[in-house]
Amino acid sequence: MALWRAYQRALAAHPWKVQVLTAGSLMGLGDIISQQLVERRGLQEHQRGRTLTMMSLGCGFVGPVVGGWYKVLDRFIPGTTKVDALKKMMLDQGGFAPCFLGCFLPLVGALNGLSAKDNWAKLQRDYPDALITNYYVGRCPMCCCYLELLPVLEGTSALSRPHFIVSTLQ
Repeated sequence: MALWRAYQRALAAHPWKVQVLTAGSLMGLGDIISQQLVERRGLQEHQRGRTLTMMSLGCGFVGPVVGGWYKVLDRFIPGTTKVDALKKMMLDQGGFAPCFLGCFLPLVGALNGLSAKDNWAKLQRDYPDALITNYYVGRCPMCCCYLELLPVLEGTSALSRPHFIVSTLQ
């Protein structure tokens, strides 16, 4: 609990730096988990360069881009209600996520040494699956939660008034 409070204080004092370092740390940790638990490489076969690349991507691209986007999103849609959060999520997933993935995937390909031609082919091949996976894994549970709880919180029924969600977003 003390560690979490220290993190929150650091985030309040230095939001940009902490977001960038957090993104790099999480991407590095994600790669370590992938190599050790999913790929079962073991410590001897761990690709340290790959982990460093992922950490660098987190600090140099993901953290600044996503952090900047969330600042824009908070200015564009001020507020902290459930409806505001749903609006932000829909704009994020409908507008930002497709663009972000379209930049992130070729950047990873370039860092992995792919030629422009191979990188373009890989993007065309992987982009649809990456975007669908992003929606399915990252946002569908959250969206389902909002669609289930939002009408209850607003005092209406989603089944009796399906236009409620759409009308609140206009």
